[in-house]
Amino acid sequence: MPGSGKSTIVSALKGKDIEVLNLGDGVRAEAKRRNLEPTGDNLGKLMLELREKNGPGAIAELLTEPIKNSQSKVIIIDGVRSTAEIEVLKNAGSVKLLSIEASADTRYKFLSSRGRSDDPTTREKFEERDKREIGVGISESIAIADETISNNNITVDELIKRAYMKIVKFSTDHRINFSMD
Repeated sequence: MPGSGKSTIVSALKGKDIEVLNLGDGVRAEAKRRNLEPTGDNLGKLMLELREKNGPGAIAELLTEPIKNSQSKVIIIDGVRSTAEIEVLKNAGSVKLLSIEASADTRYKFLSSRGRSDDPTTREKFEERDKREIGVGISESIAIADETISNNNITVDELIKRAYMKIVKFSTDHRINFSMD
């Protein structure tokens, strides 16, 4: 779910010979092409529009070429929302799914202080965002994760260490697309 700690992990691991792609960046880039302000409401509507027009895996389709052209052994795909996106990613390479979970209070506190243009500024906007994410299937993605890390009552350093150890475990012998939902 948004605000669980995925971006924190990604930021910390970028310098460890790991490529990072973000599904939300694809939506933000499309918003920019359309001259839409990148607010949470606009990006949420655009995400739903792209999925309605191009199918439930549409957002992941935006990353298939960068994945296929990558020379990296491990690619972290941040922001996977649905099983349809996972299937698209599996067509581009081997996939392991890591779920980062955190309580609603932890996630709201983080998102409301992060300062990104699409972050919710009220609890009501936070709950609307959660409903939208659940509506596109994030719960199913979380349920089928290969591994889960709870980001409740641990430090940022411990979260990063746990995630890195899972990635190392997943990627011992082959190139993988490592998705975090």
